[in-house]
Amino acid sequence: MSLADLRLFEMRHVAGLGPLCEIVAERAALGAPVTLLAGGTDWVVEQELRPPLEVAAGGPAAPPLVVDVSRLSDLRGISLSGDTLRVGAATTYLEMLRSDAIAARAPLLARMSRDVGAVQIQARGTLGGNLATASPAADGAAALAAYDATVVVQSVRGERRIPMSALQTGYKRTSRAPDEVIVAVEIALPAPGSPWYWRKIGARRAQAISKVALAGVAEVRSGRAARLGLGMASVAPTTALLPSVRALCVSRPLAELTGAEVDAAVAQDISPIDDVRSTRGYREHCARGVVRELLRQLGAPV
Repeated sequence: MSLADLRLFEMRHVAGLGPLCEIVAERAALGAPVTLLAGGTDWVVEQELRPPLEVAAGGPAAPPLVVDVSRLSDLRGISLSGDTLRVGAATTYLEMLRSDAIAARAPLLARMSRDVGAVQIQARGTLGGNLATASPAADGAAALAAYDATVVVQSVRGERRIPMSALQTGYKRTSRAPDEVIVAVEIALPAPGSPWYWRKIGARRAQAISKVALAGVAEVRSGRAARLGLGMASVAPTTALLPSVRALCVSRPLAELTGAEVDAAVAQDISPIDDVRSTRGYREHCARGVVRELLRQLGAPV
């Protein structure tokens, strides 16, 4: 989509979160779509795949509403309060990559941000956009799943908090209501220095949608996984949380795990497909490999 195509949309700016929620509520009541535009790295591409907006059946189409939230301070910023990290929905990947707080306490987010794409994408793409799009291939969603993050949403009805485990309900569908705005993500951080893992497998290390990506965050005490968060991209209709793998790995000492049972748990948790980026068989192979690699780093003989 070119800049000239923006004339087909009604564009608005808002002064704060309150007015934004009012606009979204009004549109939701009418059943009319509204796009909250921050970086636009997904939305602009999607417009190329949609029918022309010039004329609707029976006459001229009402222009779709696009609200620019890229500079809305209520949706931006990174803050650390004790062991809770809060990242605004309109915070960019480049800002996360450059954040001292994230580097010190949530290095997985920084490492993931480095692989999202070229610096131009990092400078515009946002966590909130990643969550709203709800692509099962999203790197940011996989990392947030590993941290068992909480998504904070706001509407004229008040604030609501959605665990990452309850956010995605299907392919590109979420439990966020039509009148709700994603405001921020909050993470209850593991102990400083806790092990973490990020591996993205694709045609290139970055600037490519993953064939498979795995994010992991752990706390290991006396040879046991006291905490293990996982998020895997591109292997299911939603970000895969790998519940069978989690349950297996916290059930007994890591040294007692076997490769065969880890592979079996992975098979229960994923349902990859063949598509233009990869095959089901290759994704299954990679999924087993990255989970084993993570567990070996934690001390499991798999």
